[in-house]
Amino acid sequence: MPVPRARDLAELNAQLLQGCQDDESRTVAGHGATVGAGMVLEREHLLPLAEEGFDLAEVSFPTVNTLGCVKVRTNSYSCPVRAGTVVEVRLSAATVEVWHQGRCVSQHQRCYGRYQEVMDLEHYLDVLEHKPGALAGSKPLEQWRKLGRWPASYDLFWQGLMERHGKQEGTREMILLLKLGRTHGEQQLQGAIKATLALGCQDSAAVRHLLAAAQLERTPVAPLQLGLLARFDRPLPRVTDYDRLLVRGGHR
Repeated sequence: MPVPRARDLAELNAQLLQGCQDDESRTVAGHGATVGAGMVLEREHLLPLAEEGFDLAEVSFPTVNTLGCVKVRTNSYSCPVRAGTVVEVRLSAATVEVWHQGRCVSQHQRCYGRYQEVMDLEHYLDVLEHKPGALAGSKPLEQWRKLGRWPASYDLFWQGLMERHGKQEGTREMILLLKLGRTHGEQQLQGAIKATLALGCQDSAAVRHLLAAAQLERTPVAPLQLGLLARFDRPLPRVTDYDRLLVRGGHR
């Protein structure tokens, strides 16, 4: 069962709230007052809310296996942590978070299937950089394609890199570009690759240039009043003295 995205969850919450508000006008059989009026009467007899909240997440401490995954209930989720490391996993209704050394190193949408492997290609880029031949048939790449995180422009650019540098080095160049998504963002990387292709170019240096140019701070320059330039006015030079260099009938 797929997990709803954040926008879908917001829409579901809004629909649920609207349904509850509509139900306040309903009258239960055998009662004279509406549900909303009954809530107002009952509110005076309710206990106050707890002052301290409580965590709804289920916490566990699995060990990262040799595939770079942790097992949470029946499913496995990838994380960028060395194999054999014990990590903290926080399982909620919608997400699975992996924590290590006080920070969240991985977050996945919770999978409600059984015995599934949920892998993020981002977590395997460092390993694939040394073994680029494993990228094409990898399960993380397959899952990125299904999620729409690997657009057609990536395949086109990857093909151009392999034609230019060879299959091994071209794939490594593509992996190095994917790692730029960590610092510049996935959307910015996709935009830079698409813009580079639009220019008729399939060079990784061009992608890096576009990403770096987008990060440059452009300081706005205030318009200069033309009247302020008057203080730089100077009289035109006189060139009549050069006439003495002339002779009759032409130049000397």
